[in-house]
Amino acid sequence: MLSWEQSPSMALMPRERAWVEVNLSAIAHNVQQICRLLSNQTALMAVVKADAYGHGATTVAQTALQAGATWLGVATIPEGIELREAGIHAPVLVLGANHTPEQIRAIAHWKLQPTLCTPRQALIFAEVLAERPQSDPLPVHLKLDTGMSRLGTAWQEAAAFAQLVQRLPHLKLASVYSHLATAEDPDQTIARQQQQRFETAIAQIRACGIHPPCLHLANSGGTLSDPTFHYDLVRVGLAIYGLYPAAHLGATAKLKTALQVKARVTQVKTIAAGTGVSYGHRFVADREMCLAVVAIGYADGVPRNLSNSMEVLVRGQRVAQIGAVTMDQIMLDVSTVPDLQEGEVVTLLGQDGNQSISADDWAATLGTISWEILCGFKHRLPRIAIGQALSDSVSRRYEG
Repeated sequence: MLSWEQSPSMALMPRERAWVEVNLSAIAHNVQQICRLLSNQTALMAVVKADAYGHGATTVAQTALQAGATWLGVATIPEGIELREAGIHAPVLVLGANHTPEQIRAIAHWKLQPTLCTPRQALIFAEVLAERPQSDPLPVHLKLDTGMSRLGTAWQEAAAFAQLVQRLPHLKLASVYSHLATAEDPDQTIARQQQQRFETAIAQIRACGIHPPCLHLANSGGTLSDPTFHYDLVRVGLAIYGLYPAAHLGATAKLKTALQVKARVTQVKTIAAGTGVSYGHRFVADREMCLAVVAIGYADGVPRNLSNSMEVLVRGQRVAQIGAVTMDQIMLDVSTVPDLQEGEVVTLLGQDGNQSISADDWAATLGTISWEILCGFKHRLPRIAIGQALSDSVSRRYEG
């Protein structure tokens, strides 16, 4: 029997079955486009949580920093540790809430910057950090709830919250922030209400003699919709990956989609009229049909609810997916593609010739959002870096 060292490694065969391509030059382009919308006083945080929305956190973070971002945002402590272990030293804000001593020690050890959502959380942080001998204060970011009704202290209590943190040893106020619930909507009524609440809270904090060094409110929608949302920092996720939070924001910046999903044909066959296809025979051929089996399925992140409702690109033309999407495979009607061969590449998301299919298309069919589509692609799909990054230090290929 061959040893692992003697046998072919999957790392050497990333395009054998199905894969995700991530265009690093598109990531860099999008970061630069967003930076052009910002004043010199406003910094850009690249939000790379959820493995950079499925694009690969470490490589996207490196590319975004080289292109002009100066902060990184993650949701969890392990996501932040992954960046530190990759040698990334930029400030990393942990957007989620953490309370346990183990979490707090990890944040301090890895030099991450936590979000504080409540006074109780601030007290726990101060108590745990008191264990550290002769340590510098930990930069912390206060989260206010101005209308998202998610994490954060009520905006009316912002001054008392800031005063508490100011008094506590071992903590240093790094920023005060909130999150917009409807920034991408054409009707800005709710966003403006949130902004006014944020401004009122900040004024009350300043009236106490506390001057936060950084204020931030805008996500991708807020960043693209109005510069008055920008303040000192913007937290941009979706737009970095080349998608718009809403169609009407498309004129603000010329973004390039960074992600493509591709797979190979594994069998081509002819089926007769009346033949059922896949589990449950939810599709029955109404004519003789050329069918292709493709090596990707819902275990890879292709939603099963797209069964019989999606198209893919083969040799630059759209063809229909037929039958139920299965765990590892889908079937296509390729009757219009002459002499299709096993091993040919199918594009599920991305561009082939003059045709393109986007995460927005899948989201519209499913009644969901493009964020969910991007985050759904599983790690058994290798991430393949294509395009030209800004530095040769960025890996040309990596596993997601």
